[in-house]
Amino acid sequence: MSVRRRTTLRAVAAATVAIALAAGCSNANSGANKGGGGGATGVLTIGKPDGPQTNNSNPFLNTSAGATLGYRYMIYEPLAMTNMIKPTEKADPWLATDWAWEGNFTKVTFTLDDRAKWADGKDLTAADVEFTFNLLKKHPALNGNGIPFDGIAVEGGKVVLTFKESQFVNQNKIIQTFIVPKHIWEKVDNPETWPNRTPVGSGPYKLKTFTPQTTTLVATPTYWNGKTKVKELRYTAYNDNSAATTALATGKVEWSFVFMPNHKQLFIDKDPKNHKLWFPSGLGIHGLWFNTARKPLDNPALRKAMAMVVDRNAIHIQAQATLYPEITNPTGIPLPAGEPFLAPEYQGANTKPDVPGAKKLLAEAGFTLEGGVLKDPSGKPVTLTFTDPAGWNDYITGLAIIKDNVKQLGIEAKVKTQTAEAWGVDVANGNFDATLHWTNSGATPYDMYQNVMDGALLQPIGKSSQLGNFGRFKNDEATAALKEYANAKDEPTRTKALHTVQKIFVEQAPMIPTAAAPIGAEYSTKNWIGWPTEANPYAPPQHTQPSALEIVLNLTPAK
Repeated sequence: MSVRRRTTLRAVAAATVAIALAAGCSNANSGANKGGGGGATGVLTIGKPDGPQTNNSNPFLNTSAGATLGYRYMIYEPLAMTNMIKPTEKADPWLATDWAWEGNFTKVTFTLDDRAKWADGKDLTAADVEFTFNLLKKHPALNGNGIPFDGIAVEGGKVVLTFKESQFVNQNKIIQTFIVPKHIWEKVDNPETWPNRTPVGSGPYKLKTFTPQTTTLVATPTYWNGKTKVKELRYTAYNDNSAATTALATGKVEWSFVFMPNHKQLFIDKDPKNHKLWFPSGLGIHGLWFNTARKPLDNPALRKAMAMVVDRNAIHIQAQATLYPEITNPTGIPLPAGEPFLAPEYQGANTKPDVPGAKKLLAEAGFTLEGGVLKDPSGKPVTLTFTDPAGWNDYITGLAIIKDNVKQLGIEAKVKTQTAEAWGVDVANGNFDATLHWTNSGATPYDMYQNVMDGALLQPIGKSSQLGNFGRFKNDEATAALKEYANAKDEPTRTKALHTVQKIFVEQAPMIPTAAAPIGAEYSTKNWIGWPTEANPYAPPQHTQPSALEIVLNLTPAK
């Protein structure tokens, strides 16, 4: 598997990720660090198994190399830094020293840090922040979180945003927005397609060199928020998980998120003292998304029956090597973190396979089993194609398990692999039957469900859906409940709406949850120390999350 995006960011997600460490407490850009290996030269090596990249550093495009490799977080900074594994905690001030919400989250006022500067030496001002939000408002293709901006203004040196509806569910997404320099972006003719190959941000790093295989960033000596111990970041794009795992095991890469079927043997045992991994999760999930606009998957009985026979425990052990927390509740809500959100009717419910129950459901819905072949109510055999990128062996193994599971119902399925790029395009355009994919994550299960079920995100087949609902799920009751949750003025109303969403998710099965989404990583302490851990969870360790910058600023050379 490759590192998978969590908007929530976003994120996530992200989401994406909030911390009580001083970003400017280190002092190194000017001179070699003491220590061994990469730490001796101030270099940190990072790897991804996503294949060759195209030179694109547009921070708002989730398909850019900056997003795929994660280096956009080192160049561009947010107004505040959140922590996806502790999403309810108050975010850390960053470009903004303070922010205040009013009117049931319909207005927010940002006070900016007057020390902030761009890498080219110009001051970062309220005009830059105002310009950035207007840029996203004007160009929906850049507004990856779908924030419904209304009023955007500068008042008394502060930036004021107003909205027509409550932004309770979008708080973290708004304060995590990348801020870009007005004096550069205002000259761009089409920012939606601009590759931004010489990016200028306010962060501590700037792009030095780019090749399809390796991207190098160097520290900016004049970074407004202090000095960095890590003087150079080298991102390498490997062709698959195997190559990235080998690079980690041999020390060529010091930081990555790669699925390993036997992480102890392949990674930990190669250097037990220094090779570490930590896989925390938020409130997002992985699962089999159905294209509900395609027959026979437009039939909820078929989808629910498939959900009833999938063996999540087998996926947990065989496909995910127990690295990702197992999903045990049919709502998909990860436990125990999501326990407080469960509707009463699903407390104690489980996902143990129920083949007889699934067959009974199908028969009641007009499906027939003839000679071991399931036929839909029109008499047509049910055949499906499961797709995912080649090389994402956790997903491919998961699909193979699901293929065998649904065979018990008489469903003939095949597994097809694609390049990650082709797969991403097909998923966005609705050109698939079913695919393993992740969801957004947030402070509550809302982000997860909204990503899968919100009719406000619905696009016709063939039109790219960038924000979610890749399965083209249409259910007016779900859309209304999601909207009610987002706009609720009190907790009882919000709780009732979330319970409604859970019921629809279970009964309509727009996707089959297969695992809690990890926000984890493998890393080495041989050259660098200061990584987040279960004992010190100041950020999720994944380097494609917004808090990756905070991690890098916290690293110091190993002695």
